[in-house]
Amino acid sequence: MARYTPMIEQYLSIKRQAGDALLFFRLGDFYEMFFDDAVTAAKELEITLTGRDGGADERIPMCGVPYHSAESYIQRLIEKGYKVAICEQVEDPSQAKGIVRREIVRVVTPGTIMDGKSVQEKSNNYIAAAVQTGERTGLAFCDVTTGEFFVCESADGSFWDDLQQFQPAEILLPAGEGHAALAEQIRERFGCAITGGEPGSQSESRAASRLLEHFQLRSLESIGLADATAAVMAAGMLLAYLESTQKRSLHHLKKPLLLTRDSHLVIDAFSRRNLELTETIREKNRYGSLLWLLDKTVTAMGGRLLKKWVERPLAVRADIELRLQAVEELVEELLLREDLRQMLQEVYDLERLMGRVAYGSANGRDLLAIASSLAVLPELRRRLLQCESPLLQEIGRQIEEMHAIVDLIGRAIVEEPPVGIRDGGLIRDGFDEHLDRLKQASREGKRWIAQLEQAEREKTGIKSLKVGFNKVFGYYLEVTKANVHLVPDYYERKQTLANGERYITPELKEKESLILEAEDKMIDLEYELFVQVRDQVAAVLPNIQRAAEKIAQVDVLQSLATVAVERRYTKPLITDSDRLRIEEGRHPVVEAVLKHESFVPNDTLLDCGDHQIALITGPNMAGKSTYMRQVALIVIMAQMGSFVPAKKAEIGIVDRVFTRIGAADDLAAGQSTFMVEMVELANILHHATRRSLIILDEIGRGTSTFDGISIAQAVIEFLHQSPKIGAKTLFATHYHELTELADRLPGVTNYSTHVQEKGDSIVFLRKIIPQPADRSYGIQVAKLAGLPEPVLQRAKEILHVLENLPSGKREASAALTTPGAGAADTAGDVEARESAPAAEVADTAGAASAAESATAGGSSATAGVTAASFATRGSSRTESAQLSLFDLNTHPVVDELRSLNLLNMTPIEALTTLYRLQQMVVKG
Repeated sequence: MARYTPMIEQYLSIKRQAGDALLFFRLGDFYEMFFDDAVTAAKELEITLTGRDGGADERIPMCGVPYHSAESYIQRLIEKGYKVAICEQVEDPSQAKGIVRREIVRVVTPGTIMDGKSVQEKSNNYIAAAVQTGERTGLAFCDVTTGEFFVCESADGSFWDDLQQFQPAEILLPAGEGHAALAEQIRERFGCAITGGEPGSQSESRAASRLLEHFQLRSLESIGLADATAAVMAAGMLLAYLESTQKRSLHHLKKPLLLTRDSHLVIDAFSRRNLELTETIREKNRYGSLLWLLDKTVTAMGGRLLKKWVERPLAVRADIELRLQAVEELVEELLLREDLRQMLQEVYDLERLMGRVAYGSANGRDLLAIASSLAVLPELRRRLLQCESPLLQEIGRQIEEMHAIVDLIGRAIVEEPPVGIRDGGLIRDGFDEHLDRLKQASREGKRWIAQLEQAEREKTGIKSLKVGFNKVFGYYLEVTKANVHLVPDYYERKQTLANGERYITPELKEKESLILEAEDKMIDLEYELFVQVRDQVAAVLPNIQRAAEKIAQVDVLQSLATVAVERRYTKPLITDSDRLRIEEGRHPVVEAVLKHESFVPNDTLLDCGDHQIALITGPNMAGKSTYMRQVALIVIMAQMGSFVPAKKAEIGIVDRVFTRIGAADDLAAGQSTFMVEMVELANILHHATRRSLIILDEIGRGTSTFDGISIAQAVIEFLHQSPKIGAKTLFATHYHELTELADRLPGVTNYSTHVQEKGDSIVFLRKIIPQPADRSYGIQVAKLAGLPEPVLQRAKEILHVLENLPSGKREASAALTTPGAGAADTAGDVEARESAPAAEVADTAGAASAAESATAGGSSATAGVTAASFATRGSSRTESAQLSLFDLNTHPVVDELRSLNLLNMTPIEALTTLYRLQQMVVKG
């Protein structure tokens, strides 16, 4: 076995502790890496790979980065998915016997990085932990930069929505094989770093004890976690991981806040994406999202809180109205709003500044930023207490003025402190008497030396004589070669140069000793004094964190008020009814980005009675999706406490918003567009309640026409008739045949997008009118899109043939068959009967599916319904009446259908044959 030098042996010992992290090993002014770590780091950082002797026969691979610029290199490695263990010298080299003692002082991971590009100003950087116990999943989320700590628990799979909302940079899972499947699913869905927890750290008793000890709690009941076993285990495991990797005080972490669904409007991951709440679907940009529109916050803290309000609107009327009253006062009081904005301009990111204070990494500039921010509190408190809004008054009462800390920092820290805290120049004159004496000694010594130059010139007659200083020789007298003969005897030669000589004198060395001793003591004392000041700031950390929370709330409220004024929004009326009424509603984001035209407003009326389902028909590009999105966004804005883009709005509180708008293949998960659509739809049908708002756009378009109509109608009937749902629904469709449902189902109302025809062209008027559309204008839309003229002409010919076939509405008559006995409870049971013949598809469109099967070469006409069944597995099966066009065993049409070779028929031949077969059925 190779024998290494003591230093390399020390490195290898510490590397074993670092595990899979790259070890940054401090040697002087550099962090060095050796062996495989050096090879990896040199490649990833594009730095030179060298080697050094380490006692073995072969040279050891080695690379390094300067310690003063290490953060940028660490950031690059973290972005590439690595962890970095930072190893520092933990004793004074001058006092060390043998090898200087070194230890890992921190492990930097994607979820624990404190600075750099990954830590965006107005976004959190969360690390999460997940624990599954039986059917329950517990989650814990922490942002170490701000100290925020959240936990939640679920048993219905909704934890995926929570992970999607928090978007953690790193997820911690229990060690072992039990969570392997969960790890794989997380990796596929989020692509974030996954870390194994310490074995046993997630046990319930150990986790509970750790939480009680760290947060100084007597029981978990005080934070609502007494019965949340899985959440407690996740929180305990996460806390253990942070303690083991950060290796420093974590007293800035706030007590875990249990997130519940009762007090907030729940928006699942699909709906957050479809509604583009915080980022756009395609480009993943903030620009074009609701958050972008509403963000007029001044502080980073306010920006982060606004994002939370957008993602988690309220569902308690009293809480919503408190926010709305505050926004209303800020809307009406221009001077108050502007004064608040001006004060907030002076506030830095207190949450993250205090995180650095707790970590012991805050410098002089950070402390000045804290003082500047806290100095705003007295005036901010005074203005808020003068407000009429109960919420603004309460925020004012909870703000604590911290004059002592502001005064301490002001007396201690110089106006322009250096970045480093070990180089001196931090502490003001007058703060400490001993330091002042040392500074005086240093100044007097330097003044003597400055005067020495002139004095020696006069004594020696050497006009070019200079006094200089370097770290090797200290102070010296420099004389050119031409003047060496004038040098007096008491000068001692110290160094010979090409153009001159350097000398010292006993008096100069005495002064030098006094100056350097004073400066060394000054630097050490300044560091000690700075740490004392920083510790005093850390002692009031909870108070400053509370102040930061209140400042963030004020910032969000003024932001909402500013947007309301700029965009002419109105205060919504919040009720506990099931009524949703919007007059002249507008899509907030679309309206904001329109440059050359004005937005056309529309009304909305929904409830759980006669206006439960709004069935919206009309062509693409006419504004159906925009209209439905705007309704959902208005509800979300109202319940988060914002004014809304409408002339008037009455919002009956909604518990959940569901949307199924657009779809794309999920190739990574092996799912087609239609399967994605069905999965999202299944989620809605399983979790919607009477208080929910459902937005459905073009259900069934991903499969064949008859399958699509069948599923769409079944969904409408289920939503209308299921006693468990009955939710307010906006349902847009191209299947204008479904408009006949309004005649059969009392809660369904027809609407359409108003289109004006001009010859072969159409003009979209963007107006929703209370009447059905009788056609889809597909060819006209295709023309607007720029399809070649031959394609358009051929499409018109085929459409003409189809429209002139007798009984041309056969599709509608088949698809709109009224469900038979017992269908009231199961009309929407989209779990199709996979084993049924094509002509016996349950409830809806059985005949239509059979007819399509006849024109598809025998392919399965129930494939789409089967996919829906797969997506909604778990629905109950109830027998219902089956409808058949004819007796399959005796009718001659069946024999001819079996004998047709459809693959060799042209479309016209197929249509002609279908027409002839239909006539045989009609004539009996």
